[in-house]
Amino acid sequence: MKRLNSVPEFKTWQDTLVKARNPNSKVIVLCGGTGCNATGSRLVATTIAEQLKSTGLANTVSLRVTGCHGFCEKGPLVVIQPEGILYTSVKPEDITEILNETVKNKKVIERLLYVDPTTGNKVTYEHDVPFYSKQTRIIFGENTKIDPTKIEDYISIGGYSALAKSLSTMKPDAIIDMIKKSGLRGRGGGGFPAGVKWESCRKAQGDLKYVICNADEGDPGAYANRSLLEGNPHSVIEGMIIAAYAIGSNVGYIYIRDEYPLAVELFANALKQAEESGLLGKNILGSGFNFVMNINRGGGAFVCGESSALMASLEGKIGEPRAKYIHMVEHGLYNRPSCLNNVETWANVPLIINKGVDWFTKIGTGDVTANPWGGSKGTKIFSLVGKVNNTGLVEVPMGISLREIVFGIGGGIRGNKKFKAVQTGGPSGGCIPDKMLDLPVDYDRLTAAGSMMGSGGMIVMDENSCMVDVAQYFLNFLSEESCGKCVPCREGITRMHEILKDICDGRGKDGDIELLEELAATVKDSSLCQLGATSPNPVLTTLKYFRDEYEAHIKDKKCPSGVCKELIHYTIDEKACKACGACIKPCPAEAITGAKKVPHKIDQFKCIKCGVCMDTCKFDSISIIPGRHPSVEKELVNA
Repeated sequence: MKRLNSVPEFKTWQDTLVKARNPNSKVIVLCGGTGCNATGSRLVATTIAEQLKSTGLANTVSLRVTGCHGFCEKGPLVVIQPEGILYTSVKPEDITEILNETVKNKKVIERLLYVDPTTGNKVTYEHDVPFYSKQTRIIFGENTKIDPTKIEDYISIGGYSALAKSLSTMKPDAIIDMIKKSGLRGRGGGGFPAGVKWESCRKAQGDLKYVICNADEGDPGAYANRSLLEGNPHSVIEGMIIAAYAIGSNVGYIYIRDEYPLAVELFANALKQAEESGLLGKNILGSGFNFVMNINRGGGAFVCGESSALMASLEGKIGEPRAKYIHMVEHGLYNRPSCLNNVETWANVPLIINKGVDWFTKIGTGDVTANPWGGSKGTKIFSLVGKVNNTGLVEVPMGISLREIVFGIGGGIRGNKKFKAVQTGGPSGGCIPDKMLDLPVDYDRLTAAGSMMGSGGMIVMDENSCMVDVAQYFLNFLSEESCGKCVPCREGITRMHEILKDICDGRGKDGDIELLEELAATVKDSSLCQLGATSPNPVLTTLKYFRDEYEAHIKDKKCPSGVCKELIHYTIDEKACKACGACIKPCPAEAITGAKKVPHKIDQFKCIKCGVCMDTCKFDSISIIPGRHPSVEKELVNA
């Protein structure tokens, strides 16, 4: 690869690549993200390549394997360009038909099209699918345009232009001022204004400063950062180089969790290509500016997503946080000034430099002209999962309502059930109820609702979700992931989880709710880091919005949603039962008895409430009843 020694050389190369990119050329775009790989994308890619070669189409049709397209629910995804025809759940055996019918004869294969879960209509083109058409994909949309293994692809769509512009026409202070005016807030969860952080780091005393990318992303269900690294690694690298130039740093680190092998592989390849091209390393584009980057693979501890714990881990120490009065921009990695942002934040930087403050600030909420904290600008990528029809990664403008995300983009609730709540912000976030579906999603409004932006996890729950059980689940995760350094977090979360488990197991008692509230307030106020301070959010929000469910568990010994096994029982409706015997055989506890023409019955003392009988019954004769069976209750009272 030719090394570029100046900005004019870069522009010449870029012009050549842009001209070589024919927008009308025939391309089969295949998603090669981790989600699609899990459903067979690699085998599909191999089949396409082989058949293009064997049929002689390879000379006129190309295959582009890209990073994640976001619609993970329907993978593997294939888009036929330039028409933009989208095929979902593609298998290797579909390829011959796709090449013969669509690529050669421009015929659409109906059975591979996306079916709208609301209308039942089939949608032919990618841009017409509501999952895509209702998003604002300024960052994630680039994934489909490039092969992440080729730096030429990134440069041909404008990549590294912002770096060239920064090095050749902008002073470091001007770059920082631009980022401040844009109102870009850290996408890692805290929402601290990036420009303010950069300015503080630039002013901090020290000859050696660090730029760090937080790619730890330990939240259950969150994978936006991983997909960005896999799909468009150069956008992150470019953002970090620009920041390093603005701050005065010559050394950078990316901290990627070890569970992201594809992201590590693609990012390492991107670093190598950037160095060989003269876009990274010594004397970048002949500017005299030097910046080297290193990859550090994290061991997977949730707490290492916290900035000071991450830096401790980078130093080879135990990943434990420091008190927040020590500012990382002044005393960070190796006690030197350090600027840390997450993957998505860095990917925004080239866009702002290229397209300007006015363009960026038109997206989002609030007014940041006088105060970088005055609003939430740009877009945010969420991993939309749970009981929603269309799961995947969605990029939306700040200020969009929860309703638009869940129903407009997500296609509503599975099985036509009722929406109950959505957990935003990951395990430390909060559950927002149905009455707040029209809440605009931005940093400040989510915080006011008792939740937070977090790393972008968004878990949808339906009417069958027990909110006490949900709180217990998240507190269990947080208690296991607490680093244990400070007592409030270590002991407080553990005790809160114990209380929640008691409530779910039918051992709840008067005073438990008040004790949970007291513990939550203590943990919130006195934990060492934000991971501890925000950990009570699942409890506090479920208490705030679903208090009646806690009271039903404690006072009535009932789980209204039919989830907590100790507070429900299964029954067979004798009138509806057809005595077919289908439920008897799969019951692992041999709890069901009956014979032909004799309605079946469940032995409540043998029943382990696994639900297999209910799944087996074709006549809907088996039901979950909240509360213990009277015979079991009587036994407990007499015990």
